[in-house]
Amino acid sequence: MNTTIQARTSSHSPPGAPARALAPDLARGFMLLAIAFAHGPLFVVDIDRGPAVVNDITAFFHQLFVNNHARPMFAFLFGYSLVQLMHRQTQRGSDWPGVRKLLRRRGWWLVAIGFLHTVLLVPLDILAIYGLAAVLLVGMLRRKDSTLLWTAGLLQVPATAIVGFLMVYPLSEGISTYTVGTVSVAGQSPWELLVTRIQIWPFSLPFAVLTVVPGVLLGIWAARRRFLDEPARHRGFLIRVSVVTTVLSVLGSVPAGLIQTGLWTDPPATAVWTAAFAQPLTGYLGGIGMAAISGLFALWAGRRRNGVITAIQALGQRSMTFYIFQSIVFVALFYPYGLGLQDDLGLAGATGVAAAAWMISILLADVMRRVGHRGPAEILLRRLAYRRPRGGHGEPGPR
Repeated sequence: MNTTIQARTSSHSPPGAPARALAPDLARGFMLLAIAFAHGPLFVVDIDRGPAVVNDITAFFHQLFVNNHARPMFAFLFGYSLVQLMHRQTQRGSDWPGVRKLLRRRGWWLVAIGFLHTVLLVPLDILAIYGLAAVLLVGMLRRKDSTLLWTAGLLQVPATAIVGFLMVYPLSEGISTYTVGTVSVAGQSPWELLVTRIQIWPFSLPFAVLTVVPGVLLGIWAARRRFLDEPARHRGFLIRVSVVTTVLSVLGSVPAGLIQTGLWTDPPATAVWTAAFAQPLTGYLGGIGMAAISGLFALWAGRRRNGVITAIQALGQRSMTFYIFQSIVFVALFYPYGLGLQDDLGLAGATGVAAAAWMISILLADVMRRVGHRGPAEILLRRLAYRRPRGGHGEPGPR
């Protein structure tokens, strides 16, 4: 059997439709685990609750493989999906102005959904960030490769600077980045939370968008070469990228990990500043490397398909739904008007809750797959973005 076909699945494709590539869906499924790990600890009041050794090991793991890794992985896969969506529309007969209009409308609806997600659930939204990025970058889909790469490289400087400056304070003061970025609730009423989030959202959004643009552009570049659609064809390249990015990411994150866990006591100021900027820069590489690892994993999984692989693929196909599901779970478990676990768990406990939420997501996604349900968030976005104007004319809707 051809190895390219082995890395694909056609079990749920309509007759005559091209088989759906396995690797992008698996990458999105694993991406949700990284996001859960990154967000879960932000809900606790005191990350030091629980066994100190376990928390330190968890903190070191987070610095090496989670902090500033989930966001670039999401950005890369989002950029990759923009090219996939563009190709699907052009294959169905849409011209470029129609595709551009569709992508921008879809982006604006993501901004709207992300705004509601922020004000009604938690101020940890990434939907609005990527929606606005799509609106701003849709024109880059037709730019030369060199333009994409140069733009990504140049914007990586301010993107790293934004995150790096935010990390300097907690590293220099011996405070966890999770403590500084906490979204735990301390006595505020839902109304007070709502007002605060509405006030902060428009000011934080532009900076957040800037941090993801390089990853989106690299995702567009990678999708043109179908690195994840055809992992067998690009196996050698994916191996090199996986190894190089992972090694650099780990090496670049070790100093911050040592400082955060207290293993490096009283580091000099130059070391703190270096660690604060090296971690997000190399973490960016690590996040993109995770997508490459997913492509290699898809080669293995395509030959050994089982229920778990199929369920993770189903999760990746419903990533928006289960991203929002994570927020609902965390609010219900951690906030005072839920179970109130924010006062009882530390870093390790919150990470365990995040892993459990991801595993429950896999089970629910597989149930949706079995009953043929696309996912409520995906259905909503498609109905909003693909709406036809009165009179029946407009871009062709999804099949």
